[in-house]
Amino acid sequence: MKGLPAERRPSRRASARVQRHCGATAAADRCRRRDVLPQRSRAKTGISIFGDRRGGTLPADTRSSLREATRRAARQEIEVKVQELENERQDARNRPSPHILWLTLVIASRLFVAAQALYHRRPMPEHVRRPRQRRRSRSTLATTRTLDARGLIDRILTTPHLEHVVPRLEPEVLHRVIQHCGLQACAELVALATPDQLRRVFDLDVWRARTPGLDEQFDADRFGAWIEALVEHGVSVAARTLAALDAGLVIAALSQHVRVFDCAAVTSFMLLDGEESLTGSRMDGLPRCDVGGFVVVAARSEYWGAITDVLAALEEEHGARFHQIMCGCRRLSNSRPEVDGLDDLMNVGDQVMFDLAIDREQRRGTQGFVTPAEARAFLQAARRIDLRHGTAQPVDVVGRAHFHEVTAEAASSGDKSLGGLRASPPAEAPDLAARAVEELVELVREAGALPRAPRALLDNPRGSATRSLRIHGLLQFVRAADSSLFSRRTGELAFLSNAIVAGASVQARPFSPDEASRAALAVCNLGLENWPDHWSATPDDFLLAHDLVALFEVGWTVLHENVCTYTADRLVYVLASFRCDDSATQEALDSLRVAMTRQLREGTPWRARDALDVIAILDMPAWAALLALTDEFPVLHTAVGASLTGSVRQVEAAAFEFFAENHQIAMVRDFMQLLPRRLR
Repeated sequence: MKGLPAERRPSRRASARVQRHCGATAAADRCRRRDVLPQRSRAKTGISIFGDRRGGTLPADTRSSLREATRRAARQEIEVKVQELENERQDARNRPSPHILWLTLVIASRLFVAAQALYHRRPMPEHVRRPRQRRRSRSTLATTRTLDARGLIDRILTTPHLEHVVPRLEPEVLHRVIQHCGLQACAELVALATPDQLRRVFDLDVWRARTPGLDEQFDADRFGAWIEALVEHGVSVAARTLAALDAGLVIAALSQHVRVFDCAAVTSFMLLDGEESLTGSRMDGLPRCDVGGFVVVAARSEYWGAITDVLAALEEEHGARFHQIMCGCRRLSNSRPEVDGLDDLMNVGDQVMFDLAIDREQRRGTQGFVTPAEARAFLQAARRIDLRHGTAQPVDVVGRAHFHEVTAEAASSGDKSLGGLRASPPAEAPDLAARAVEELVELVREAGALPRAPRALLDNPRGSATRSLRIHGLLQFVRAADSSLFSRRTGELAFLSNAIVAGASVQARPFSPDEASRAALAVCNLGLENWPDHWSATPDDFLLAHDLVALFEVGWTVLHENVCTYTADRLVYVLASFRCDDSATQEALDSLRVAMTRQLREGTPWRARDALDVIAILDMPAWAALLALTDEFPVLHTAVGASLTGSVRQVEAAAFEFFAENHQIAMVRDFMQLLPRRLR
């Protein structure tokens, strides 16, 4: 355009039209390239006349050059876009698509295991297909459970002599009802509970472990939910409940939500030089209120309204306890001391929470519970038993210390069920209340609030009878021979179950109490089958002279060496000679081999389980089986048996059974011999 005379140059409006024309033409060409617009609409998408400021037209050669330049630019843009799309499609073809296996108990994935091929890619024949069962959706399941919970709490609240029944319930039963029905629905039951019941319920409910097997930490949000539920039932009820609880617990819990100061400490005042002291400027914008001469400032805003209401009611109805709690919170609200690097001590707040955790562990220790630290120490020592030693080794020191504390408690419990709970005997209670306690516990059990037998044995997934193990017969022999000795064996089994719950996990989730009891019995039966002959024989009266902890240690050692360690070692051997055409997959397999080798040297193959995800690309059933076999508590996944038999059937991702017999370990060895062919 610069070569044209001034009167022949296009105006700004004409230039804008040229730009719009270029965009419209390029868009039209793109649409025709994708077969969006018909070819006959070509003339309707362009502008044929370009006007200047005086309303004239451009010369013909100028219009031709502009159209040619516009079309050339549009073609280049289309070619670039087409090349980018082709590159993306090529990358999508070359990129390996990972197979996803759902690991929840609600939804199960399908793993089709064939005899010769990796997967059954063709449509399944009619004789293999099974009628698909109609599964209820999650919303339907949630609605059904809500209705069941509402019906349960309604029936509990209509129990005769409820004010006499609730104080005589075991705290574990009350906690199960709260878990099943919800905290808000159980506020009336909580209001009738005794301080000792509430303390033990709090020990169960407001302490959570972020990862299974690690130490439990105080859950401040759960405590706030308790306050809110009690306030909704009645502010006076909430204040009375807090006043009855241990002051140290209430102080430590409230200090996680609020900060408490004296009014004079946060009130501005005039200095001698006439300037105003902005003492409380750091709390500007935070919710605050004045209660009983103290200034309460929110550290968390979730349950602020409920906490202030209960503090006001506590100050009005329980003045002495209110003053004690506020003084304790004020001491914990001071600013942290300056970090000078001269010490490594806990601050006041951390020390209070540590003392609170120690007190809880001591209370639970007298009830037979095992702390996560003690459980981890026991399980780690139990897998290092030397079976070639000349004589049986003594019980681990952690077990001996535990039995010294709870022997009397376990002996007085009789033949108490390990998985169930029962009501405490009502002292000086009327006969009607005693019968009501038994009926209420049975009602809770029928509603499913108390634990039922888990689906841990795959041979009978529909709830049929559990297979009989030899350890069951030996326990029945002890029960018939000596009731007091049977009580001791029951206490030993309870210790093993609690150690599994506190210090182990299954499929990256915590054990349920019933699963832990069955797992402990399975490991004891495995120890019974592998008890060294040079130690002693194993007749029917074997448990009269030997304890279950010794059997568990033998079975736990066999489980660790012959299942977990063997599987990891065999996997490293297979990966050393395995080659994959895809470079990214081969690199991930090499990383898995290196990580598994390193963890094998340390004796912890389960810490390399995250690197096992690459196996799912090659064979998903093998990946599910290897995850289960190399876990800290190895279990036998259904995919192992399906791979060995070569059957094509639906396999649930969470289906497993505990190792209890030697023929199951033989299945693991056969599966690992078959693994190289499965991965190809």
